[in-house]
Amino acid sequence: MAVTSRSRTSRSKARSAGSARPEAPTSSRDQADARARQAESANAANAWPFDELASAFGSSVGQTVQQLAGLTVPSEALQELRADYLKQASSLWNTAVESPDKLAPTDRRFASGDWAGNHMAAFTAGMYLLNARTMMRLAEALQGDDKARQRVRFAVQQFVDAASPANYLALNPEVQRLALESGGKTLQAGLDQLMSDLRRGYMSQTDESVFEVGRNVATTAGDVVFENELIQLIEYRPLTKQVHERPILFVPPCINKYYILDLQPENSLVRYAVEQGHRVFVVSWVNPDESLAQKSWDDYVAEGVIEAIHAVRDISGQGRINTLGFCVGGTLLTTALAVLKSRGESPAHSLTLLTSFLDFSNTGIMDVFVDEALVQVREMTIGAQSPSGGKLLKGQELASTFSFLRPNDLVWNYVIGNYLKGETPPPFDLLYWNSDSTNLPGPMYCWYLRHTYLQNELKQPGKLTVCGEPVDLGTVDVPAFIYASREDHIVPWDGGYASTRILSGPKQFVLGASGHIAGVINPASKNKRSYWTRTTRGGEDGKLSHTEWLAAATEHPGSWWTEWSRWLQGQGGKLVAAPRQPGSKRYPAIEPAPGRYVKRRA
Repeated sequence: MAVTSRSRTSRSKARSAGSARPEAPTSSRDQADARARQAESANAANAWPFDELASAFGSSVGQTVQQLAGLTVPSEALQELRADYLKQASSLWNTAVESPDKLAPTDRRFASGDWAGNHMAAFTAGMYLLNARTMMRLAEALQGDDKARQRVRFAVQQFVDAASPANYLALNPEVQRLALESGGKTLQAGLDQLMSDLRRGYMSQTDESVFEVGRNVATTAGDVVFENELIQLIEYRPLTKQVHERPILFVPPCINKYYILDLQPENSLVRYAVEQGHRVFVVSWVNPDESLAQKSWDDYVAEGVIEAIHAVRDISGQGRINTLGFCVGGTLLTTALAVLKSRGESPAHSLTLLTSFLDFSNTGIMDVFVDEALVQVREMTIGAQSPSGGKLLKGQELASTFSFLRPNDLVWNYVIGNYLKGETPPPFDLLYWNSDSTNLPGPMYCWYLRHTYLQNELKQPGKLTVCGEPVDLGTVDVPAFIYASREDHIVPWDGGYASTRILSGPKQFVLGASGHIAGVINPASKNKRSYWTRTTRGGEDGKLSHTEWLAAATEHPGSWWTEWSRWLQGQGGKLVAAPRQPGSKRYPAIEPAPGRYVKRRA
């Protein structure tokens, strides 16, 4: 039986001169909405019986406890660990007593000469590293349920990283020296920064005073040509005399702001595509406030993606357009295309997916956080089942969660630099974007958690109903360019590769070096990193495992952008004169890019 989104779908309230399609008469729509709300209220108790919820919640918690209690360490592994620890601890002690000058911790957290020059500090750092290695080896040696083992490893890693002596004033000789040399001014500056961050509600990772959206980030020239409650649609001004007749629509993640694709001219994927002669449109998601707290997944698909598709087709006069989705934007985009396919519409000529999930079988470290109990708590506190019918998930909560996936780089590094050393973090556009967090409507977020991360139902043909239509991602049969990043900890690359087994059209899979963001934002002009491709015949990629694919792939130096550009040239159609004005009579320009929505702070 199909599963539907449980929160009501709100009407789009288009603010531009022309909306995507004319609305039905207000009275009939209002009556239909009222009947839907009455039916929803009447059936709420039956839809989510309290006894069944409580039973499922208790079962999930009990199962987790049992799984953790069932973890064991083989006696042989424990004995080996004990022997290795005693041997290394003895060696470290003997070095400290006999040759203290040879104590040199080999870790970048202790790279300063202050550590090697202070024998006690060097010994402390050495013992910490030994203890950390031993604890992680112990966590790796656990036998039992895989998810329980993963949770223990994650918890141990968090503890180990937090326990580093570099994180504490009393144990960090470099911090102590700086404090003495400055007469305590570094500590005072650090305290000032701590108080400032507490008032702001998050830890500074860059000097935010250097950047301003629209001034030195998100600067590619364009115009907002359509808007509704959830999105503004930006059309970028051409940089070539001729453009490909078939435009491309970018759908970025709604979890962050769109300008990760348009940071600065030298690393802007948007500008790169415009320079290649493409007519580029980008969805700029609103940063939701309480008035949008009850928006659902259906709303994001219908009012966000589908209305953007209709607008781009209308403005360009093209029946079929090229499309690109990044991260959850790719999941939303592919869902929207499947919904439209179910309605008999085929608006996409091609699909590009960048580090996106369609199959959530392997969600990597994110799997640690998602189980039935957690999802139920979310549904009953911020989801459609909450007393208010939905609350906002604050953007900073998500940002903090992602930061603790890499705690040394994104948390403790700044504790030391900002608060112990009193340093202002250097300006970095990507980290400025990272700190510019966005809220999410609770019902939308909870539907996403349950039906993708927890139950992995989106890939099952007909299992879910979105916007009133059964969803079958396999009906999306257009040419697809699928990109994944090899060191991605948010969308593991085999999870991105799994899309080749779901989409039914011709596919080209490309694997890039680095992580979720740095791998994608890898400008062609800088010729950094590398990427892998494999010559395929008739969709072979989906028939191979990801390891088989990589074994047969060829590595190329530089950015994957050039590979994508060559592929996209073949999808763009013939060259025509570049448009002289943005939008159209039905979709006139509303305001210059980047627009108002992206400037709204969480």
